[in-house]
Amino acid sequence: MAPPAPLLAASTPLLHGEFGSYPARGPRFALTLTPQALHIQRLRPKPEARPRGGLVPLAEVSGCCTLRSCSPLDSAAYFCIYTYQRGRRGARRRATRTFRADGAAAYEENRAEAQRWATTLTCLLRGLPLPGDGEITPELLPRAPRLLLLVNPFGGRGLAWQMCKNHVLPMISEAGLSFNLIQTERQNHARELVQGLSLSEWDGIVTASGDGLLYEVLNGLLDRPDWEEAVKMPVGILPCGSGNALAGAVNQHGGFAPALGIDLLLNCSLLLCRGGSRPLDLLSVTLASGSRCFSFLSVAWGFVSDVDIQSERFRALGSTRFTLGTMLGLATLHTYRGRLSYLPATGGPVSPTPTHSLPRAKSELTLAPEPALPMAHSPLHRSVSDLPLPMPQAALASPGSPEPLPILSLNGGGPELAGDWGGAGDAPLSPDPLLPSPSGSPRAAVRSPITEGPPEIPVPSGLPNPCPDVPAAASTWGPPDHLLPPLSAPLPPGWVTMEEDFVLLLAISPSHLGADLVAAPHARFDDGLVHLCWVRGGISRATLLRLFLAMERGSHFGLGCPQLGYAAARAFRLEPLTPRGVLTVDGEQVEYGPVQAQIHPGLGTLLTGPPGGEP
Repeated sequence: MAPPAPLLAASTPLLHGEFGSYPARGPRFALTLTPQALHIQRLRPKPEARPRGGLVPLAEVSGCCTLRSCSPLDSAAYFCIYTYQRGRRGARRRATRTFRADGAAAYEENRAEAQRWATTLTCLLRGLPLPGDGEITPELLPRAPRLLLLVNPFGGRGLAWQMCKNHVLPMISEAGLSFNLIQTERQNHARELVQGLSLSEWDGIVTASGDGLLYEVLNGLLDRPDWEEAVKMPVGILPCGSGNALAGAVNQHGGFAPALGIDLLLNCSLLLCRGGSRPLDLLSVTLASGSRCFSFLSVAWGFVSDVDIQSERFRALGSTRFTLGTMLGLATLHTYRGRLSYLPATGGPVSPTPTHSLPRAKSELTLAPEPALPMAHSPLHRSVSDLPLPMPQAALASPGSPEPLPILSLNGGGPELAGDWGGAGDAPLSPDPLLPSPSGSPRAAVRSPITEGPPEIPVPSGLPNPCPDVPAAASTWGPPDHLLPPLSAPLPPGWVTMEEDFVLLLAISPSHLGADLVAAPHARFDDGLVHLCWVRGGISRATLLRLFLAMERGSHFGLGCPQLGYAAARAFRLEPLTPRGVLTVDGEQVEYGPVQAQIHPGLGTLLTGPPGGEP
């Protein structure tokens, strides 16, 4: 086996060359590719002393492709990159840059040069090693990752489908990812799907909705007889719902500034295109009835859970529902008597104070239903896989070109997109894929006709109406809770117990409680800790409001509030002593009563992209 290629400095030039532009009468450029960015400098007709837009960080590139001219007289080859650069106000805008490789007289030589650049860039985007002194050819690229994309059309005020069509599908197609897209039809549909999947056919499962759909997926994986292997399946999340806490943590891990809405979705989609994963801690939660479920986010009691449930009636407002719910919760502030016991973490963080503050940021595809498949078949019964899908960009075809110009990803897959290349008098460009389209696409899907509106989703009789992201039933498989005695048994030595009047109690695993709420700034996906935060009674409404405003920057622990407490733990037990209240797991209501939980370090795998996405 050849030794691994040495690590390169961020500014090390990997490729340098001179390219023309498309249309051919445009300027000429000098391109320099480093491990972190593509540097573009105009050479002719007039060199730029200070190039505008001449630095394209790879964190803002979704993918690239090679193309050729439809004119037999054009010996040039073309290299195109897809970028999502930030504008002056921080919002991302999609753009394509197409460069003409024309340094040789023969097309094959120019094609080899364009493919060399596209292959190198793709290796950098996906974190693939480059040969130390070998030739860079398309054969370096593995087959495209195969993703199962689950979309909850009821998420995000019912706009999840539109958001997925307009933003997610174009980007992952540009990145050359192979995917099947399935629309969930009802509560627990995603859980049923993953329970019946042949997981060897997939490289990852990605949800496009709020946090609740990922809850279903993870509990479905852990409710399989082969759960020990199934839970290793990488899972990802694209924020198309009202509660996008995990996406906020992924966004922070990628090095992007805090974002909301479409900006957060584009950031997470860019990270998904880059590949890369991290272990994900999961919290095993035992409820009063003895049933068990697995949480990737939080267990809450008091003010936070009250806001979650009371704001359900404002779900049509999207994430604004939580702001309105917080105001109503402050107006009717309650305290709850309870007993909290926890097993302290040895070697955990002593202080929750973050090492840096986090600045606050502002920020359709539609398928007709297919006939239901027999029950003996895979449950992937409403899906689309690498199909030519009409996308929303306007066509810019050359005169005499009746067909839209295609955008193809590196493996030749992906949807057709209205052309980004063309100009008066220029022959249109056609796809010149680096590699053949991937064979053996997972569970080939029936090609559904494309319609203009959301599909009609039949609700099977006897089932409740579809509703957004609700946790599923208890898991019967999964790892044993070796740190926890039965819920009715006394706790072993070494536990800390406190009985207080609480305004809120929060047990959280990742850093974020919401897309813009950093509850545990120092938390990591795989730190093996459950972070306990509580607010005792006696706090004023104004101080509690200041805590939540500071939580947007992750600076609430620096306020010196005496009612705010924190502990890092491996397990905990909560015994409510108030007869009425609300308990939530991952933002959804569960049965009220005693509850206990244990962290299982690195049990899952989360698709996060590379760390530190932006300079």
